[in-house]
Amino acid sequence: MHLTTRRHLLLAAAGIGLSAPLLAQPRPDKVTVAGWSKPITEVTPLLVDEDKPFYRAQGITLDYIPGAGGGDAIRNILSGQADVAFTDPGSLFAALDKGEKLRAIYDIYPQNVFNVVSLRKSGIRKPADLKGKRIGVYSLSSGTRQNLQVMLHLAGLSEADVTVVVTGLLNFAPLLQGQVDATAATDTGLLVGRRRGLAEVDVMEVGKVLNVSSDLFVVREEVYQRRKDVLRRFLRGYRDSAAWMMASPAEAAALAGKRAIDATDPELALEIIKVRNASSVSELTRQRGLGTMDVAMLQKAADVYRQLELVQHPLDMAQVVAVDLLPGR
Repeated sequence: MHLTTRRHLLLAAAGIGLSAPLLAQPRPDKVTVAGWSKPITEVTPLLVDEDKPFYRAQGITLDYIPGAGGGDAIRNILSGQADVAFTDPGSLFAALDKGEKLRAIYDIYPQNVFNVVSLRKSGIRKPADLKGKRIGVYSLSSGTRQNLQVMLHLAGLSEADVTVVVTGLLNFAPLLQGQVDATAATDTGLLVGRRRGLAEVDVMEVGKVLNVSSDLFVVREEVYQRRKDVLRRFLRGYRDSAAWMMASPAEAAALAGKRAIDATDPELALEIIKVRNASSVSELTRQRGLGTMDVAMLQKAADVYRQLELVQHPLDMAQVVAVDLLPGR
């Protein structure tokens, strides 16, 4: 008897349907993303793998490692604990300045979402007013600190002129309680603060002086060279997940309620989703698709960081940005 026919008979005798494929499907490729945060609402496109097929359709299984700032995300890919870092340009520049071989492969948020917030009664109206003040940041390795440094330097100040205080992610309580005079945050952080009673504040937006991307996907050069096909499929999955969140914000907010640690208020979750959707697009991405990187703007930001002595060496971002993995390429 032919071996295949015999196997069919054995399967039928065991009650196993013959419609199931007899050959095992290829095992999906695992991609581990190192985040700058815990699994919070604004990273919902990375949290719905169990609920939506975006990554599975690309043959990818996803894992997420939390962090406390973009520097943490970079460290987790350098140590091999993760494949992809969800990190801010400042942390990328700092790692490149130290000689790390890294590639930026996708622009997650092409808009600069960072700001510095103070209570109106404090009299802090402009960056120069921060001199001698206590300023909160999420962590010492976060984009809040990097962008605070940019704002200080553009005002002729440095960290030596202020006292930097690590306050954690939800850092408006220390501001309200008078533990800091101002706090560096993101647009979603400010949104949460306002929902929790933060009123009568002055907001200095870093994007008005340097509108560089807030976050990028970054990988080690070795991973970029060795896993191009896997990374390309991961980016397709992320692109599809981000596009779904834009098209279906209410559904995304509902799933965030299941998967994100901060999504206890459905209305607030929806507001965060909408704000993050807005930061995910730019004129460039409208023309060329989600994830498109503005190399010229990244170069401008790298040059500003060097001028302000936040990095010591010239950085050539054209050699760092890899466009060949972007969806549609």
